[in-house]
Amino acid sequence: MKKTMDKELDHELQKRAALVTGAIERLLPVVHPLPLYEASRHLVDAGGKRLRPSMLLLAAEAAGGDAEAFAPAAVSIELIHNFTLIHDDIMDNADVRRGRAAVHKLWGQSGAILAGDTLYSKAFQVLGTTQARPELILGAMNMLSKTCTAICEGQWLDMEFESRPRVSESEYMEMIEKKTGVLYGASAGIGALLSGAAPQVVSALDEFGRLTGMGFQLQDDVIDLVTSEKVSGKRQGGDLIEAKKTLIMIHAFAHDVQVAVFGKKDATAEEIQESIAILEESGSIEYARSRAEEMVEKGKRALQVLPDSKAKGTLLELADYMVKRSY
Repeated sequence: MKKTMDKELDHELQKRAALVTGAIERLLPVVHPLPLYEASRHLVDAGGKRLRPSMLLLAAEAAGGDAEAFAPAAVSIELIHNFTLIHDDIMDNADVRRGRAAVHKLWGQSGAILAGDTLYSKAFQVLGTTQARPELILGAMNMLSKTCTAICEGQWLDMEFESRPRVSESEYMEMIEKKTGVLYGASAGIGALLSGAAPQVVSALDEFGRLTGMGFQLQDDVIDLVTSEKVSGKRQGGDLIEAKKTLIMIHAFAHDVQVAVFGKKDATAEEIQESIAILEESGSIEYARSRAEEMVEKGKRALQVLPDSKAKGTLLELADYMVKRSY
């Protein structure tokens, strides 16, 4: 698998992203009061790859469902994702997201909280318009609400880790499972559920999404260190100077690796590069890479419950991309 997205995979994802974008225009119009909906749409309209809603549509297709009929469900996933981004940026006091000013920087903290809350509530309203049997929609709403609770738990753990000198590997894996993995899990699981798939298939698709989502987050941790700012758009080694207790640093601490710039806000580019080299030599970065690949391989095995299809093949390719990408 190449470090950049395969053209065929890119084409398949773009098709589904376009379907989601079109549905957003219809399902989340900018109405009165205009500033509230402009703030709510700010990050949604900034684009992104729309991996989570695309995963829902692909899972639905692989389970025998109609992707176009499930566009509202895919939109609901995208709205929940953007709700979490708005609130994350408030908590982190971040300036920029997706190349745009963060919502709270333009509409203030109170406006951003309301924009995030609007996306959260709209997500369930939109999900309810999906063309599926009522009992399946109810099941999807239950799955999504449980997912939102888990995301909040994951964010709380992440914040709690900031005040602790050390975090164990199992604690970190629990945090990324809840903060990142569960929404990918819900994406794939809801796609299968709305398609009327058997419970064991829904569970397998949820496992696929959850594990590949965890791999996605671990790869993000690697990218922070190995990808230049020119490519990623973010300061290389940002997690180091922010003292983020990623799996890379957990491994380094466990092996008594000294990283001088950890938590050093005024570290120079040269100092950051020296610390990254130390983490490469110690095997800490490679350890996180291997764990990411392990998560994805386990997730891919869960798809064995599905018959072979183009959609299943695309899901497998997407899983590989999530841990091979360089930005």
